[in-house]
Amino acid sequence: MVELVDKHPSGGYILEELHVGMTAEKVITATEQRIQLFAEASDDFNPVHMDEAFASKTAYRGRIAHGLLSASFGSAVVGTILPGAGAIYISQQLQFHLPVRIDDVVTIRVTVVSVDAESARVELNCEGFVDGKLIMDGIATVRVPRRRKPSAR
Repeated sequence: MVELVDKHPSGGYILEELHVGMTAEKVITATEQRIQLFAEASDDFNPVHMDEAFASKTAYRGRIAHGLLSASFGSAVVGTILPGAGAIYISQQLQFHLPVRIDDVVTIRVTVVSVDAESARVELNCEGFVDGKLIMDGIATVRVPRRRKPSAR
């Protein structure tokens, strides 16, 4: 059973609040500015991402966003919604199925598929969609806090 959740009022869910089926979504546009900033941050200026004349001669017939830019949209969900603040990525297995183009609207869906109380880790199914078509998917393993940090009052 899937249960769509919002950001926790504290900013993040703790381990004991998580259960299989919890799902969060976020919609992010792959803008020209995001692609430019990602190229600068990653130092990946592959012309398939940056040069329309070059990219138009490739199998993609035009520029595409960096795959890891699209994957980073999943990190936005993990770090801000589910589990949220305090979650730390351990690993990410990922497959890309379709390219993301400039101004594509990407819907990211993250679903809890397992919770390991002993290791304080959860496995998350991460999927990305453009116009209802699966563009990427994979499983992330994330460490989650067991309790909230006490208030500094």
